[in-house]
Amino acid sequence: MKKYVSILFVLSLTINTFVLAQESESEETEVSSVEALLMLVKEGKTKEQSENADREAKFMANKNKQAEILAAEKRELARQERIADQLEAEYKKNEEILRVKEEAYQKELGSLVELFGHLQSSAGEAAVQFSGSLTSAQYGGERVDFLNDLTSKMSETTELPTIREIEGLWYELQREMVASGQVVSFDTNVTNLDGESESCNVTRVGLFNAVCDGKYLKYVAATGQYAFLPRQPSGRFTKTAKKVGNADVGEQVRFGIDPTGPTGGSLLANLIQTPSLAERAAQGREVGYAIIFVGLIGIGIAFWKLWTLYVLGKAVRAQSGSKTLDVRNPLGRVLKVGEDNFKKDIDTLELKLAEAIMSERPSIERGIGAVRIISVVAPLAGLLGTVTGMIVTFQMITLYGTGDPKLMAGGISQALVTTVLGLLVAIPTTLLHSFTASSAKGIISVLEEQSTGILAERAEGS
Repeated sequence: MKKYVSILFVLSLTINTFVLAQESESEETEVSSVEALLMLVKEGKTKEQSENADREAKFMANKNKQAEILAAEKRELARQERIADQLEAEYKKNEEILRVKEEAYQKELGSLVELFGHLQSSAGEAAVQFSGSLTSAQYGGERVDFLNDLTSKMSETTELPTIREIEGLWYELQREMVASGQVVSFDTNVTNLDGESESCNVTRVGLFNAVCDGKYLKYVAATGQYAFLPRQPSGRFTKTAKKVGNADVGEQVRFGIDPTGPTGGSLLANLIQTPSLAERAAQGREVGYAIIFVGLIGIGIAFWKLWTLYVLGKAVRAQSGSKTLDVRNPLGRVLKVGEDNFKKDIDTLELKLAEAIMSERPSIERGIGAVRIISVVAPLAGLLGTVTGMIVTFQMITLYGTGDPKLMAGGISQALVTTVLGLLVAIPTTLLHSFTASSAKGIISVLEEQSTGILAERAEGS
C-alpha cells in the first residue's frame, strides 16, 4: 500500500512538473487529475507564503528605519530647542544693551534734536518755496536738490550736519531774500505759446513777476523754464512791462506787479480772466450784436444830423442878417416866397408862408425820428436778450441742476450783457435825439419868426 502511494506521489509530481512546463506554452491547459490540482494549490500556497514573508521582512526593515528617522528628528528637535533658548537669552541680553545704549544716545544727543528739527523744517520749507520761485530759472534747480538731501539727512537724526551744509542753507535763504528786492535782467530760455524754447532777455522784478518783450511770464517747475502766459493782461499793463525791459539802470518806471504770488497770483489771474469789450459784446450773442449794430447806426445818424443842422443853422443865421436872398438855405427860400407874394392879401401871404415853412420842415427834421426810434427800441432789445438769456439759464438748471455755476454763467452773461448794451445804446441816442430835435426846432423857430415879421410888415403896409 505504501508502495502504491509512493508511486502515486511520484506520478503526481511528474504530472505537476509537466503541467508547469506546459503552462507557458498554452493558457488553456486543463488539469487532468485531482493530484495535479492538489499540487497546484499547494504550490500556490507556498508561493503566497514566500511573498508574505518577503513583505513582512520589508515592513520590519522599514519600521526599523522609520524608528531611526524618528529618533534622529527628536534629537534635532532637542538641539534646535537648545539653540532657541540660547538665542532668546542672547536677545534679552542685547535688548537690555540696546536700552542702555539708547538712553546714552538720547543723553548725548541732548539739544541736537532741536537743531535737527529746525534744520529739517527750514530746509523743507525752503525747498518747497524755491521749487516754484521765479529765481529758480536764474539760479537753477541744484539748490532744491541740496535742500531735499539735507531734509532727508536731518529726518534720520543719525548724522550731524556739516558746517558746509549749514552754511549752504544760510546762503540759499540769504540769496533768495536779496533777490526779492532786486530788479535784474538776464538771458535765459523761455517757452513760447507753441511749446518751443527760445532765448529771451528776461527782466525779473523781485519775486513778484517776470517779463520779456513786454509780456508777462510764469515759471514752470516741470521744465525749469519761464513760459509766456497764454493770455496777457490789458494793454496798460503790458505797456509798462515793455518799459521795464527797456529801462536803464537807475531809471524809475511804473510797473504793475502782483504781490499775491511769484508766478502770477490771484490779482494777475483776475486781470487775465477779465473779458475785453469785444468778449463782453460776444457774450450777448445775436441780440447783443443786433443792439450794437442798430446803436452804431443811430449814433451815426445823430452825429450826421447834428452836423447838417449846424451848417444849416449857420446859413440861416447868416441869411437873417443879410438883405440879399440866398435860396440855398431854408430861410432864403421862405423869404423869397414872402417877397413874391408880398403884394397879395394878407391871408394869401400867410398861407403861402406857412406852406413854404411846411415844405422846409421835412428836410430839417429828416433822420431825427430814426434816432428817437432807436433810443426806444434799444432797451426793448436788451430786455429781449435778458429774457432769452434767462430761458437758457433755466434750461441748464433743468438739465444739469444747480451744482455747477459755470453751466448757468453763459445764460446769465447773455441776460446781463444785452441789458447793458441796450442801455448803452439808449442813453446816448436819447441825448443825441434831444440835441438834434432842439437844433431843428431852433431853425424852424427862426423861419416862423421871419415869416411872422413879413406878415406884420404886410399888415402895417395895408
